[in-house]
Amino acid sequence: MLKEKLMNDLKEAMKEKNEIKKNTVQMVRAAILQIEKDKGITVEDEKIIEIIAKEVKGKKDAIVDFEKGGRQDLINQTNEEISILQEYLPKQLNKEELKIEIEKVIKELNATSIKDMGPVMKEAKARIGASADGRTINEVVKELLN
Repeated sequence: MLKEKLMNDLKEAMKEKNEIKKNTVQMVRAAILQIEKDKGITVEDEKIIEIIAKEVKGKKDAIVDFEKGGRQDLINQTNEEISILQEYLPKQLNKEELKIEIEKVIKELNATSIKDMGPVMKEAKARIGASADGRTINEVVKELLN
């Protein structure tokens, strides 16, 4: 279970005195605990993957701001945090693999133009899940429907 892996990795990071890994794992665990308390549920692996994917997206967006500010130290730290988080995510699809999956969706839905983008995006995101971020899926769908 992913929750147990996070706990074990947190303990290991503390033993190794790896501050970035420790803080990154703690951040994910805090997000999980917050959802569990707010909703009164036990979070399963699928939801944990969603949480981690959301954190990765936020960190990628932050890098853009750090680049504008010329903060190489923060860029390096954030890239390290992203690589730590990606260890918990399913293997990310490259553009070619993504194209193949989205082409299947387009065929099944008989999509022919950009007007069909909504249903294609919905189905593609459902199938692909955290194996690719929404922005990349969106780019490939636009490319294939144009």
